[in-house]
Amino acid sequence: MAKRTLIRLTSGRRRFNYRIAGLGFRDRHVLVHRATHETFWTFPGGRAEIGETSAETLQREMVEELGVDVEVGRLLWVVENFFHFEKRRWHELGFYYLMTVPESFPFAPEGIVHRVQDGDNDLEFKWVPATRAALEALDIPPYFIAAEIENLPQETRHLVWDDGKLP
Repeated sequence: MAKRTLIRLTSGRRRFNYRIAGLGFRDRHVLVHRATHETFWTFPGGRAEIGETSAETLQREMVEELGVDVEVGRLLWVVENFFHFEKRRWHELGFYYLMTVPESFPFAPEGIVHRVQDGDNDLEFKWVPATRAALEALDIPPYFIAAEIENLPQETRHLVWDDGKLP
C-alpha cells in the first residue's frame, strides 16, 4: 500500500492544516467525535490527501472512521480558522459539508455510539442535540458553528475565524 500524503505543513511552532468535516443529522441531533485523550469535540472529518477533492476526502474519512459510505451534501462553510493547540499556532483551511449518514450507522440520543482506532488516536462518536446550547456546552470548535447550527446557511459562506481574538 502506498504511503498517503496528507496535507499539513509545519514551520517552527506554526502549522497549516487542510481539514474537511461533515455535519450529519438525525432526529434533531448532530454527530460529533473526539480523540479520547482530548477534552473537546469536533465534527467528523480529517485531512485531505494530495490529489483528492474535499468531497472525496470526506467520503474516504467517513469510510475509515464510521465504516459506512455517507452521502456528501452541499458545502456549508469555507473557513480560514486560526487557533492554538498543542503549543502551536494553527492556520487551518476548513471545508464543512452537510452529509447524510446511513440509517445502518447506530443512533442513540445519549452516550457513545461508535469507537474506532484512527492512527495513534482512539476516536469516539456520539449524537448530540443540534442546538446552540448543546454545542456550546461541549466546547466544539470552530465556535461559530454553535451559533449557526439551528439555522444553517442556504448558500456556502466563507469566513475567517480566529479563536485568539475571542473575548
